[in-house]
Amino acid sequence: MKNELQTTRYEITRRDLAKDKILKYGAWLAPVTLSIVPAVVLFVLSLTASGVTAATFVFFSLIALIVGFIFGLIVTGGLLYYRSRWLADVRERLAIDGIKANEVEWFKHELTTNEKKSLKEIEARDLLMGDAFRDTLAARLTATRILKSTKKELLLVQRRQGKLKQLKSENSTNLQEELKKDYEKLSSIKNEAEAMRVESETRLQMIEAASRRGGNFADTELALKKLSARTSELPLALESARMEEEIRRELEKETEDIK
Repeated sequence: MKNELQTTRYEITRRDLAKDKILKYGAWLAPVTLSIVPAVVLFVLSLTASGVTAATFVFFSLIALIVGFIFGLIVTGGLLYYRSRWLADVRERLAIDGIKANEVEWFKHELTTNEKKSLKEIEARDLLMGDAFRDTLAARLTATRILKSTKKELLLVQRRQGKLKQLKSENSTNLQEELKKDYEKLSSIKNEAEAMRVESETRLQMIEAASRRGGNFADTELALKKLSARTSELPLALESARMEEEIRRELEKETEDIK
């Protein structure tokens, strides 16, 4: 199961970077391009014309400016919405095997204001400490995401347990046992994620303090290695539990169809 999950690892490509820039800058340039360009063209044509024709071109240039700006805002909204959905999908694929230090930029919106400020200050003072801070931020982001995800999964399991309690059949009893195992597994993942979150937040404070007083990176290196290992193991464990649950649901559905 773990090997199957490892093949789903996703890496950011140049195409992804280019697409992100096109969507980002395209969204902000759309109102300007779609309003000013046609308006300027029509205005230039008015300069080459005379009389009523020139006035008509000026009138239509103003119309083009207003209509183009409104249409540009609509395009901007569409591009920003598409980009937000696309980024959410990219982040989910990146987080499957744990967020890595070089991927923190894609999760900047999930960082606190203090974490962003500290990262910028530490990297400006000491690149080695900055890398350590990024590694720990990646662990904190991973732990936070796992906590959020496991809470949802636990609620779903509880709901299914509640529904199965109303059924009186041999299959429902067996499924109750399976759901109980799922609940215990998810609870274990949740507890580990909570411990990793607390550990990473503590490590962030220690790295920040060490950076301010010019401490040695070696003091944090071993702890960072442990955090990095857990950063990749926990998400894979969660995905494994999810896949098992999906298979169980499919089997349950097939059983119901046979009946």
